[in-house]
Amino acid sequence: MEFIYTFFIAFFIVFIAELGDKTQLLVISFSSKSKISNILLGIALGTFLSHGIAIFFGGSINSITSLNFKFYLDIVTYTSFVLLGLIGFFPSKDSTEHKSVLQKICSLKINYTFIVALCIFVGEIGDKTFLASLGLGIQYPNFKLPLILGCICGMVFSNLLAIIFGKILNSKFNSKLIETLSNIIFIVFGALGFINIIF
Repeated sequence: MEFIYTFFIAFFIVFIAELGDKTQLLVISFSSKSKISNILLGIALGTFLSHGIAIFFGGSINSITSLNFKFYLDIVTYTSFVLLGLIGFFPSKDSTEHKSVLQKICSLKINYTFIVALCIFVGEIGDKTFLASLGLGIQYPNFKLPLILGCICGMVFSNLLAIIFGKILNSKFNSKLIETLSNIIFIVFGALGFINIIF
């Protein structure tokens, strides 16, 4: 039962956090260049690498027996959730350096699935979904496999929507609205984490 629970927690958090995220916008740009199956395979591979690292790192941190260390680490994790949500409400400048790295990867002469995987891997490192996976690894150190599977499925399904409905969504809904919803959900998860610590 815990296996299914942790899977769906990871799936839901990553699915929601990915809506309106920069990697989802990147995936929309991939949709005209290759088959959907190749893009989704690349997303799954890139997610396995980036979120797998986050979950394993979070789980290994959690294995430290000091209760005080765990307490302060939980505070840092849930604070980062709230801060990421709040920062999302402020306009940010486009990172030209980050874009140039992704553009260099996308220009490599290799199989397109691996190009997508590399772009997802680079795009996710240090992103809010990556930090969410780190927090999940800390909270559920004994359930790494369902967490990784949940993250992969969350990323794949969220980006499948981006591929299929990207143009329709952009014409009907303001992308700012989707991003705002994502920020609110991060703040709520952070607040729930603090409530869990207190009680």
